[in-house]
Formats: sequence, structure tokens, C-alpha cells
Amino acid sequence: MTQSTEEHGIGERPGEQQPVMTLPAAESDRAPVITIMHASVGSGHRAAANAVAQAIERMRGTEGIPENVRVEVIDILDFGRIKFDGNKTAASFTGATRPIYDITWRYTLTGRLLWGGGTGWSRVMFPAFNAYVENKRPIAIIATHITAANVAVGARMITGIDYPLICIPTDYEIEGWWPHKETDLFCVATEFMAETLRPRLVEESRITITGIPVRGGFETEFDLAESRKRFNLPLDKKIVLVMAGASLPQPYVRFRAAMEETLPYLRGFENMHFVFLPGKDVEYADRLRRIFGGMKLENVSIMDYVEDMATLMRCSDVAILKSGGLAVTECLCARLPMILLGKSYGQEKANTTMLTGFGASMHATTARELIMTLRHLHDNPIALKALLVNAETLRRPHAAEDIVRETMRLVSEPHRPRERHFAEFYWGDKPAHIR
Repeated sequence: MTQSTEEHGIGERPGEQQPVMTLPAAESDRAPVITIMHASVGSGHRAAANAVAQAIERMRGTEGIPENVRVEVIDILDFGRIKFDGNKTAASFTGATRPIYDITWRYTLTGRLLWGGGTGWSRVMFPAFNAYVENKRPIAIIATHITAANVAVGARMITGIDYPLICIPTDYEIEGWWPHKETDLFCVATEFMAETLRPRLVEESRITITGIPVRGGFETEFDLAESRKRFNLPLDKKIVLVMAGASLPQPYVRFRAAMEETLPYLRGFENMHFVFLPGKDVEYADRLRRIFGGMKLENVSIMDYVEDMATLMRCSDVAILKSGGLAVTECLCARLPMILLGKSYGQEKANTTMLTGFGASMHATTARELIMTLRHLHDNPIALKALLVNAETLRRPHAAEDIVRETMRLVSEPHRPRERHFAEFYWGDKPAHIR
């Protein structure tokens, strides 16, 4: 259920369904295919998949990438025997059900008893994907979600068509259902995550620290004054982005409630300008406009849709957001200090722990804590520089390109022997991190 800044109005116009990305078609139907798989459970997994696809396109014809390669980005849920809405399913684990999700994400198959992989999911739920593999015969599969990864493992066993499987967890810890034994390479964000994989008997050769892939635009040159002028933002104030929108509003209910409690106090931050990003939630945007108008707040604005989010982030000074993996990673790449707001569960709890542990972000659980944090940053702007210095260790804006290089390295290597089993559980070493 990872969120990304894509939810706040980047890459999709409001109300517009983003199509499956298929990069330039090959001259022949026999052209090599690289399949990048995600699951539409939140937008972060899709955003990471698209970032890798875009990197392949930029690198086409170099690093061993064939000029005529076809890159297909697919949602594994589209191939399921039973159709269900992954986003709505993810949204159901909000409110009172959040602790249930926290338990399943953080404690299932994360100790000594571990999950290796198997054909089970593919045989029962995803025969259509097995047919896809037989038809496309991909030279590599890259997966940004556990369901996609396990289905890719099963299809490889069932069809006998061999390809390297590269798995990209899109958060700052690794849940237990990744197919540990059958993954050829885990591309992880930090050494902390590598320490999670080693007791799960994932060999060093199958772990690389690349970072989490994000879209391009965070390294291009830009002019601060011109960028602020383009977004109609003041040059003489600290810009605070409030990332409060998503395609589905349920995960943001508590975040928005906490933000609304802070609204009467915002006028007191005279050196700050607050930019609210409601994403595609038009109803919420209209509500904010009515509130701001009634309160006559002058240091706030609303942006419904942002074409160039990377530049907006880079010309801002601090962001208030939930701790979704892609969202915080894009902030890191944009060198944008963060205040993580609200209690977090599951992977978001891991993200919060990682970022605050590095001193790369601040965390406010309640509206009262948020106001105190903002007051501290307002009165001591030097604290923002400290956050940036600490965050530099985690910043990896070229993760997508590094993942593509590792993928092509595996494509060129001989295939390793494969076993075939319906399901595999195994016994690992003592977990590196107590959960």
C-alpha cells in the first residue's frame, strides 16, 4: 500500500486513467521483451515500475540493452482469475483495521520460518500470466510487488521458460512474502534491508543496494526564482508542501483531520507559505478553498494538478506527508526535508523508523506535535540543513538506472538450476532485526 507523490497530482490528469506503459514497439514480434510487473495496491508500486521502464528507454542501446527491446509494464491483478480492485482492498486496511495490517506485514514469515516461493499462486489464480510468459518469453522480469514476484516465480517453474527475476521492495524494510529462494536479485534501498535478507539465507550475490527507483527530473538544472515564479510562489518565504491527496481518500482521513486542526495556527507562521496538494480529490480541494476563504488565510494556496512535481519539490523547503515509500524517496531525491505526520503501520512504520533513525526526517504524531515542529523549523531554519545533511546517506536518485544495469548483467549470465515446487517454506537464521 505504498503511496508516492504521483498521488498528489503528478503524471495523471484528474479523473484520467493512466494507461499501461508500453515503450516503443520493436520492429519484429520476435524482439526481446523485458516485463516490469506491479500490482495496483496504492500507486507506489506502479510508479517504481514506470521509473524503471523510463530508465530502460533512456539507456536503450547502451549497457547491453538491445536497441529493439520491448518494455511492457503490467499490473499483475489484470491477469487474475478473480478480478478485484487492489486500491479498494488496500484502502480497507485503514481506520480500525490498521493494526491487523500491521501484524500481517511486520510479523508474518519474518522470523525463522520463511517463505521461499512456489507455483501455488500461479496455478490457482494466474494461468493467464503463464500464457503471457509462453507468448512473450521475456528475457527478464522485474517485480515491484510481492504478488507480481510470486506469480513470476510460478510461471517460470510451470512453463520452463527461464529468465532472471529482479525484486524491488518499494519501502525501507522487507516483508516476509517475497519469494526469497527463487529471486535472482533483490534491489534494496539500504544496508539495513540487506541485513534483513541475509538471515533469510539470501546470498550476498543476490543482494544489491540501489535505492528505490523514482521518475527522472530530480537531477536536472533549475532556477529557483524562475521555478517559484512559474508556480506563483513567494521567493521570500519558506515553502511548505502539504501532500494530502490520493486517488482514494481513505488512507488520508487521519492525515487530513490532523492538518485541519492546524489551520487556525498557520497564520502565525509569517515566514512560511503552505501549499496544499489534494491530488485528484476535487471534493477535498473545494472544501479546502471554502475553509481558507472563510478563515481569510493569506499564506496558503492549493494546487490541484502539478505537471512538473520534481521541480515543485526542489523549489520547496519542507514537506508534510505520510510515510509512503515512494513519496519519501522522491523527497530524498529532491533534497526536500520532511515532517512525517500521523501514526504509521506496516511498511509506513518501517519507513518512519528508518528516516527518523537516520535523522533524515522529523515525525509528528498529532496536530499539536506538528505545530510545535513547525514552530521549531520556523524559528530555527538551520534545522532544515541538518535534515538535509543526514538524508544524503539515503539519497539515490539514479536507482532506476542502477537496477537496469544489474538486470542486464543477469540477462548475460548463464541461468542457474531451478527447482519446481508448489510451495516452499524453510528455516532461516536468527532475524537481524527484532520486530
